[in-house]
This record gives sequence, structure tokens and C-alpha cells, in this order.
Amino acid sequence: MADQEEEDLRMAMRMSMQYSPPEPKRSKPRDAPVGAPDGLSKESPEAKSRRMKRELMATAAEKRMLASRIATPSVGLGSASKIEKKENELGAEGVCSGRELSENEAKQLFSMVFGSEASKDILAQWTNQGIRFSPDPETSMGLVQHEGGPCGVLAAIQAYVLKYILFFPNELGNVPPGMTQNFGSRRLSESQCVASNNFPSLSEDAKARALVRSMGEILFLCGDNKSISVASLTVITHNVQRSEDGLKEEIIAKALEGLSIESASDLKKILRVDACTSQASAFLRLQKMIPLFKSRMGAMLFLISALLSRGLDFVQADRDDPSLPLVTAPFGHASQEIVNLLLCGQAVPNVFDGKMDLGGDMFLKGISRNVEVGFLTLLESLNFCKVGQYLKCPKWPIWVVGSESHYTVLFALDTTVQDENELEERESQIRKAFDAQDQSGGGGFISVEGFHQVLRDTNIKLPPEKVDHLCNTGFIVWSEFWQVILDLDQSLGGLKDSSGLMGKKVFDLYHFNGIAKSDLNGSHLTSGGETPVQRPRLTKLRVSVPPRWTPEEFMADVPVSSASGGNESSGKDAEVAKPEPSQHAPLADCIRTRWPRAVCNWVGDPPSIV
Repeated sequence: MADQEEEDLRMAMRMSMQYSPPEPKRSKPRDAPVGAPDGLSKESPEAKSRRMKRELMATAAEKRMLASRIATPSVGLGSASKIEKKENELGAEGVCSGRELSENEAKQLFSMVFGSEASKDILAQWTNQGIRFSPDPETSMGLVQHEGGPCGVLAAIQAYVLKYILFFPNELGNVPPGMTQNFGSRRLSESQCVASNNFPSLSEDAKARALVRSMGEILFLCGDNKSISVASLTVITHNVQRSEDGLKEEIIAKALEGLSIESASDLKKILRVDACTSQASAFLRLQKMIPLFKSRMGAMLFLISALLSRGLDFVQADRDDPSLPLVTAPFGHASQEIVNLLLCGQAVPNVFDGKMDLGGDMFLKGISRNVEVGFLTLLESLNFCKVGQYLKCPKWPIWVVGSESHYTVLFALDTTVQDENELEERESQIRKAFDAQDQSGGGGFISVEGFHQVLRDTNIKLPPEKVDHLCNTGFIVWSEFWQVILDLDQSLGGLKDSSGLMGKKVFDLYHFNGIAKSDLNGSHLTSGGETPVQRPRLTKLRVSVPPRWTPEEFMADVPVSSASGGNESSGKDAEVAKPEPSQHAPLADCIRTRWPRAVCNWVGDPPSIV
């Protein structure tokens, strides 16, 4: 059907480009009357009607073909050179059509985001935050935050930007010399990528491409990969869009002077919404919009674009309590619903997997799909929530990190940090078998009969006294069973490894906090003395995860190499040094929700998640 429509459009285009209307098929040629221009002045009413209809169809086809030329499958977000060629030929204005919000849309949108009693301070926070990269070379891959509130939006965009910068540099025209790739089908279980941390080498063009691709991917995720909406401002004219980038930013800044959003009527007056149905057209539109996203309205415009791409009614249906504003009072922080919308395309309020059945056809909604980048939160370490495996184990090793008041980003350069070793795989196997017998609705205990089935399914050989001890109450609790498995030797189906080598993981993580604060370590001297630099912070962490038994057993059983020169010997085959004492910071608590018992160390100031 689509092929036939395309062929009809192409035929109409050919018809419209002819200097004279096409002749109808006939057995004999028609002689034009003398003096009749192009043979048309004495055509019959029926022929004239057919000609006018063809011309109207051809005119409409020209417009549709103009957009469809760049919407072909061969031109996607990854085909930058082809898109740029189309951009030069067509210009951004030829791919999207703008519209104003209706009065009802504006009211629903404003109420959904800010509620009925938003303070001027909160509104100012959200209308004074652009999407800009850090000018500092060490953090040049990061987006800078100057205002409180929109950090949830910036952190989500940042996570996707890092995905492209770290793992898709070839699509940005920026492949570092030290980077190694073996993507295969780009599934982490089958491929490996070790990215470069040479962030000062990033070109402005590569960063801009990463930003455009990230915003496009997020918006299409919200739009269910069908179409997106891109919000812009009516005060920005086509002449501004066609100007040079530097001049464009100055013109936009002047145009936004005195502009504020304090009500639904303000949204209706100043917003324009463009719809894009292909990745190529979205790329062009977002690329043209970069100076506007850099402006003080950038974060707000992107949030509105995501909400409209999802659809306001769908956003409300995603939520457990649609009456609450998405921007939370009293400090104007982005809610978890906003972050989830940008990470998984649905504005659900919870971070667990799937739905939680409360009975009576009532459910709490969580994450329903695999995600590209994930989420960790300090609140889980405080037992306020439980992050599910979808967010904990994303496709790429990048996580938005939530605290009580701020969002930051954690990432790794090596995709194998998420690979399970043999002990982790064994743990997953045992837990899956236990959960299959759990009829308590997630209570974490099973019957004696179910317990024996778990032992058979997992080939665990427990001593009779251990079996009797676990079964003496008539039901078996997971925590008690798991402790027995940790104490059970591998040869009997347990997880205890007396060598202390299997199961240990050591890797590096990086933490980025985009909020600009004074950095005395990066200060410079001026004529007036030392002036602290205002910049984001990037911290490298060394993470060591001991084998999967209790830390007390690890410290007691593992032999320690002598500091005096090694004259003493433990008599065992392998010697493993005690891990360094863990440095404490709230971020380390977040990391331990993903890698239990992780020991984290860093150089310099502790990483901050506030």
C-alpha cells in the first residue's frame, strides 16, 4: 500500500513538473486550434476539470514529497552526512508545521506541570535554565546547571548524551584513538566496548550531534517511536532561525528579555508546537532549535516537548495520582514521573518493575520495559523504595542518580561492568527457582514442599541437619536460606569460594554533578588573589566488589600479604590482600544498591549527589 502511494506521489510530481499538462491517452493525435495557448483555451469542460484536479493533486504531492524525501529509511539519526545534505537542500522550515496550543491544552499542560499554586521562584527556576555544555575542558562532555529544579531533565538528557559520546563516537565524527569496540549486535552479553575518557578532545560539533541525537531519541521514546512534538517560542522568527549561530543566540536572548511564564494563558501566547513524524525531520528540527534550547527557556521547552510527544492524556493515565503537579513543591524539583518519562517513555511514578497489585483492580505502576540508561537512588539505601532490574541493569552502563533533592549521573567506560560472573549467575539461578515456588505474593517465603523442589531444580546438596533446621517452622524464608547458600561450598551447589578469587570485581566508575559550584582545587589566581572556579564536578571512583559471602567471612578467611616484605606465608595457593577501607559518601550507598558490598575509593573531595 505504501509503495503504491509513493508511486502515485512520484507520478503526480512528474505531472506537475511538465511545461504543459499531460495528454490523455487517445488513438489519434489532437490538433490544437490556431491561436490557442498550449492547446488549452478550447478544451472541453470535462477535460478542464480533469486538468485542474491533476494540478491540485500535483501541488499537494510536491509538498508531501518534499517532506517524504528526507523521511526514507536510508536517512536516520545515524546518517549525519545524508541529513546534512538534505538540510542544505530543503532547510528546516520545510519539514515541520507549527501550531499554537489550544486554550484547553495550555490549561491542562500548565496545571499538570506546576499545579494551581506554583510560586514565582519555582517558575523562575524552570524558565532560567538552558541546555549548555560546560566550558571547562575536564567536564566538557557535561551539561551545566545553574538553577535548582530542572536537574531531573538535565540529568536524563546528560545520560543519553554520554551514551552517544562514549559508545557511539563514530556517529559523531569523533572516534578517540584509544577506544576499543566490538559491538557485534550491540547486546552487552555478546559485545564489549571500552570508551575513552579524553573529554577535553571532544569537538563542539561532536557534542552538538550527541545532544541532538539524545533529545531526538528521548522524544521518540515518549512518542512511542511514531511521532514527536517540539515546542518552540512564537517570538523566534524564521529570520532568527536562518541567522548565524553566534548572532542567533544574541537575538534570542534579546527576544526573551522580559518574557515569563506565569499562567496557562502565557503558555498559549508564546508556545508553538512542531510535529515531526520521521527521525530525519526531527533531527533537522532539533538541530535548528539548538540555540533556543541553549537559551534560558531550554529545559522548560524540552520538558514540554516530551510531555506533548507522549500526549497529555497518556501522561495523566501513566500516573498513580494525576492531581499532583509534576514539579514538586516547595522547591520545584522534577518528580520521579518526569525522570521516568525521559528514561522509559512513560510518566509512571515508581521505579520497581511492572505493576504492583493492591487488590480490587488497583495497581501501582512501575517500569514496564528495558531501558537504554538506568536509574539508582539514595532512597533505596534508606529503604524507602526498591529499584527494579530494568533500571538497575540498563543496556548501557549509565545511570541517573537521585538523592532527596538533586539528580546527577554515574557511568562506566567499560560495558562489562554489568556482566555477571559465574557466582552472580548462580545467585540469579537460585533466586529464580525460589521465586517460582513463592506463593506468598512476594513475601519472600515458601513451603517445605516448594523448598525441596528448589533444591532439586538447583542441584543444591544441603546436609540433613541444615535441611531440618530450615524446615522446622513449616516454611522457609529467603534471607535464612540465602545465608545457608553463602555458607555452603561451591562443590555442594553453594557460593562459598575459599580461594577468595572467584566473584571479586574491580572496576572504575565516573560521577558527574552538573550543578556549577565553587571548586577550590581548580581555582586560579587573579590580580585580586585566588578566585574559585564555578564549574561542574567529575569524580573517578575505584570500585571493588568482594566475593558473594558476608564481608565478615571475607575479612576472616582471606589471607593477607605481609607488609614487611612477604617472609610470612599463609600456606594457601593464592594470597589476596584485604580491600582498602571504603571511603564514605552517599554516592557509595547508591552504588551498593547496584553492587552489594561494594568498596568505593576516590582521590580528592568526595563525590556529591546534592
